[in-house]
Amino acid sequence: MKKADLIFTNATILTMDDEFHTHKPGALAVEGDSILAVGPQAEILENYQSDNVMDCENKILMPGLINAHTHVPMTLLRGLADDLRLDVWLMGYMMPVEREFVSPEFVRLGTKLACAESIRSGVTTFVDMYYFEADIAQATADAGLRAICAQSILKFPTPDAASYEESLKAAEEFIQAWKGHPLIIPAVGPHAPYTCTDEILQACADLAIKYDVPLHIHLAETAGEVENIRKEFGMPVIPYVKKRGIFDAKVIAAHCVHIDEGEMRTIQHAHAGIAHNPSSNLKLASGFAKVKKMLDVKVNVGIGTDGPASNNDLDMIEEIRLASMVAKCESGDPTALPARQTLAMATSMGAKAVHIDHLTGSLVPGKRADLILLGIDKLHNSPNFQRDPDGIYAQIIYAAKSTDISDVMVNGQWLMRDRELLTLDEDELIAEAQDYAKKIDTFLIEREQSVLSKLIAIGGAMQQESFEVQAKVHVTDPDSIIEALEKNSVEVDYSRHYHEYDTYFFFENEDQGRLRYREDEFIDETGEIINVRGRLTLVGVTREDAFDHDVMLSRSRYYAPATHSLRFYREYFEPQAELDIEKDRKRYKIKYRRVDFYINVDTLIKPDLGHFLEVKSRTWSREDAEKKSRIIAELIEYLGASSEAAETEDYIEIVESHLRKA
Repeated sequence: MKKADLIFTNATILTMDDEFHTHKPGALAVEGDSILAVGPQAEILENYQSDNVMDCENKILMPGLINAHTHVPMTLLRGLADDLRLDVWLMGYMMPVEREFVSPEFVRLGTKLACAESIRSGVTTFVDMYYFEADIAQATADAGLRAICAQSILKFPTPDAASYEESLKAAEEFIQAWKGHPLIIPAVGPHAPYTCTDEILQACADLAIKYDVPLHIHLAETAGEVENIRKEFGMPVIPYVKKRGIFDAKVIAAHCVHIDEGEMRTIQHAHAGIAHNPSSNLKLASGFAKVKKMLDVKVNVGIGTDGPASNNDLDMIEEIRLASMVAKCESGDPTALPARQTLAMATSMGAKAVHIDHLTGSLVPGKRADLILLGIDKLHNSPNFQRDPDGIYAQIIYAAKSTDISDVMVNGQWLMRDRELLTLDEDELIAEAQDYAKKIDTFLIEREQSVLSKLIAIGGAMQQESFEVQAKVHVTDPDSIIEALEKNSVEVDYSRHYHEYDTYFFFENEDQGRLRYREDEFIDETGEIINVRGRLTLVGVTREDAFDHDVMLSRSRYYAPATHSLRFYREYFEPQAELDIEKDRKRYKIKYRRVDFYINVDTLIKPDLGHFLEVKSRTWSREDAEKKSRIIAELIEYLGASSEAAETEDYIEIVESHLRKA
């Protein structure tokens, strides 16, 4: 008779193997970190013995659940900014807070909190993507959980890297340090096509192939992402990343909400897996993934919670129930994703989707002892019918709660016994998390009081102030101004032709200034649009001074690239009112009396207010401003306009005055 370290008896065993064998009463023998044997109780006890025999009291003994996609440190951001669109939530709140707070200490605490929550809901393996992934790996290993940890790589600075090159280097060092660990599988995590360049995607694929590790990426999560990729590259998301070599690696593709059958077959042929995240997709209104169709074309699909900031929990029992329900609704077929298949997605198929089915996902000899005990004798799961052998799966999917899980083992080690966590102190973690919440609250409260702070928070803002002297004159013949610019006394450095669409945001507190969203269309000599650029400008409300001839030293300005939609900024900044201006602009950068000036010959189209000559120059001192104001008055006369008719108002003020009179 063979000796085992531990034998489980008196259990209903769901092996979740390829044939879905069940044993009741069943027994399972563990030796070291692995399963030694599993089968009918009489057979196991006849062949194996142990000094440590555990009576499972008729509970279900099954593989631990696999959370196929999450961002575990974001437990510390749970509930921070809910009921927002994905782009506003991500770019307007998550990333600014992450830039401010995410550190090795932050991710270690967030990971421990997540591990405690995961263990309580029967998760024995999760697939992560975040920053400072080595610290996440260490905290996870210390807690005793199994994880695939992907170091995030993006095209812009992140909390742990100033550039993607730094992130890529950190990913390689992380892989080298952790490859071969008994619990942690290192991976590379290019965040998404819209946050990575072609070069980054290819480099990440090369790195994953070099070390034979998974590549974890968000794909086709929103309709907007798909539309933008199609518009820019002329193809859907999956063909786009395939051309960048992504599918040469072992891909774990999160979401894939907006893909068609052809793209599903591409994923299947590449032996990639999909991580389906129903709660997050519903909460962020990303859409309904066609999971039934994915399974029909033999794609391996796992189930993930996504991060706890967009879910807002890590409860996999809740997630598997929702996955089944959503698939039925999306397909219009109540037989879609029957309970047994759904449970496989969270165990054996999930393991295949994340490329670790050689280690875990089913209770078969040789695999790691990653298992849970779940009771089905509580009020919410009574009575128990025996007629249908698949009824046991339905009880788990449709009626079980995470509180029904009493015991969790990973790699042959107990992490929870009788609902008591053995490797983590959850009360201490909750207290520490609340301390972080207070700091983040303070940061956001201060930020919300300032439009400038919100502008800086989303990235790219020039925080130094810029002043300019400017004047504008209403003209009847713009062509004569352009002809005057060709005279010898004016040196033209360059000229541009734009069509500009400005939207001004006004705020209840006028001291915040006005925020202008501008979309510039660059026009070539044939009148065709050759490029489009977006920019934000925060304009102060107070003039610094005015000089003779109605030349003004203007308010301070802060600039930032406008990389998101007007709708994004509208929801993010929440203006009290808006006003639109449309104009045609011919811009010249010139030198006049050895001083740089910008000459704008503008036609206001909306509202129709005619033609204007605008003269501007940057300045940094009072003395310089006074000098340039005199030259501006002279330049206006030189160009054939009257400096006596100059106005000091910006276009927004001219338009407001016009509208009041109208």
